[in-house]
Amino acid sequence: MNRQHHYTTLTRWTGNHGSGTLDYRAYSRDHVVSGDGKEATIPCSSDPAFRGDRSRYNPEELFLSSISACHMLWYLHLAAVNDIVVLEYEDHAEGTMQEDDSGAGSFSSVTLRPTIIIAGSQVQRARELHNEAGEKCFIANSVKVPITYAGLVSSVVSSSRL
Repeated sequence: MNRQHHYTTLTRWTGNHGSGTLDYRAYSRDHVVSGDGKEATIPCSSDPAFRGDRSRYNPEELFLSSISACHMLWYLHLAAVNDIVVLEYEDHAEGTMQEDDSGAGSFSSVTLRPTIIIAGSQVQRARELHNEAGEKCFIANSVKVPITYAGLVSSVVSSSRL
């Protein structure tokens, strides 16, 4: 079965200080991302290295968080269908972007560092699920940057936390 899914978002620039892009320093890089029916907008800017607002998300962080979230959602699905009870999942993802002399750039690496706590003793199987999640993740399959996993799976033998 071959299915298609379509997604839309709205990115709106909010950084016009009255003179538009009259000059490189005349405007802010602030913008918001929203989607139909979504609860909130996401305040964004560019990376501070490119005159952005440090307190807002930048596209590079959103790219990294998309990879991390997609992997997590596949991992949780695979855990559920493999009878592994995940109690906690947290990922401290890291990415490195290389910029060339022209100002163009691309990510050269992404490392996902999930820390997972499971109920029971299937730690090895829980670790193996990362490879399958990586193979199934829609976002990971759509990018050319190598993605590695440096996660830690711990188990809680007692199910009293359930």
